[in-house]
Amino acid sequence: MSKVILVTGPTRSGKSEWAEHWAQQSQKSVIYIATSTVSADDLEWQQRIERHQKRRPIGWQTKEVPKNLVQAIQAADQNDCLLVDSLGTWLANLLDQDESFWYQCVEELIAILSAPPCDVILVAEETGWGVVPAHPLGRIFRDRLGDLVRRVGAISTQVYLVTGGYALDLTQFGTPLPPKA
Repeated sequence: MSKVILVTGPTRSGKSEWAEHWAQQSQKSVIYIATSTVSADDLEWQQRIERHQKRRPIGWQTKEVPKNLVQAIQAADQNDCLLVDSLGTWLANLLDQDESFWYQCVEELIAILSAPPCDVILVAEETGWGVVPAHPLGRIFRDRLGDLVRRVGAISTQVYLVTGGYALDLTQFGTPLPPKA
């Protein structure tokens, strides 16, 4: 049976590195699903992407999947381990879509993750630990990401919170919330 591992936490906490660790432990063919795209106009973003790329083993395959995440997961087979980095960037790429389209995307993602064709490791940001964003679009992003992370966490085999350079296995030490009504 395939596993779904969710790795969440704040900025620069080590989420991606912890997810990469688990991908290496899988002993499967790792496909890194990059939900961001390279922008020729954003040098700082390019440098962030390059730092991530340098950490990855040479044998890992990388696919840029800014929007069609469900299709990328469906295309995998049982010998693969997908590392999706990150759910927040995937959400940002779809933020201009209306609420009904967004929730359809979430339902499709939850459905494929409920019976994935392979191991899937997902990295997600925690944005709700700060102040309420002053702008409506920021509040929509924060609320959608919080809901998405909660739903993915509810169906994950393992959920890790990475903060301060430590990973905490929430499935071992936490108590799951009752399903949302």
